[in-house]
Amino acid sequence: MGTNKIPKRIHYCWFGGNEKPKQVQKFLANWQDVLWDYEIVEWNESNFDINSNSYVQQAYKEKKYAFVSDYARLKALYEEGGIYLDTDVEVFLPFDNLLHHDSFWGFEQGNYIATSTIGAAKGNKLIKQFLDLYKGILFVKEDGTINTLTNVAMVSKLIESLGVELNGHYQEIQEVGVFYPQSYFSPYDYINCRSFRTSKTYTMHHFHQSWLSPKQKLKSNLKKITSKVIGGNNIERIRNAIEMNRP
Repeated sequence: MGTNKIPKRIHYCWFGGNEKPKQVQKFLANWQDVLWDYEIVEWNESNFDINSNSYVQQAYKEKKYAFVSDYARLKALYEEGGIYLDTDVEVFLPFDNLLHHDSFWGFEQGNYIATSTIGAAKGNKLIKQFLDLYKGILFVKEDGTINTLTNVAMVSKLIESLGVELNGHYQEIQEVGVFYPQSYFSPYDYINCRSFRTSKTYTMHHFHQSWLSPKQKLKSNLKKITSKVIGGNNIERIRNAIEMNRP
């Protein structure tokens, strides 16, 4: 596999200064257990400039910290290299076998590119292109509305423009990075509440979606409860039946 390009350094973000919920603490403990020989770095107001650009400054002012982390993770990866994890990501395997890549990514639900687990060498070309997308956008648009474009949508479009097919299959761009199937880093199907975890699964993103409104969170929690009763496959069948019978 050659020399490692990605350092054994885990990055995560925690802005806002609030106490970490027990679920987050549980995931951090999981990382320390599985990734015992990796450095873990928290990015917050003490070591990251929230005035780095207009997008971040506005998102922070609106207390939309998940969107602040969208930019902060890229800056950390570009300047230091390592692996970024969302705070609702569970780790099953160490990343040692992936550190030789220029960067590694994975597909998630709907064949989008996931941003919950990203590995990259310092100065990676793709990370730089992704980072540069934030130079020309605002979080609070001129009409006062919030820019709800997700980093998943942004990077999926960017990667597609580089020639990657959004089909969920393994692909590679030389000197840029590799793109793994959904089962590697984001095997949870949040639409139907079921898991596609395999023996090759490194991480699972649990999609806690802290930015959702209380109403959206309630709907999501009800769906999770229902899935435990009737199963994710049955939820998918019900959803498909509803779609087929719509006028």
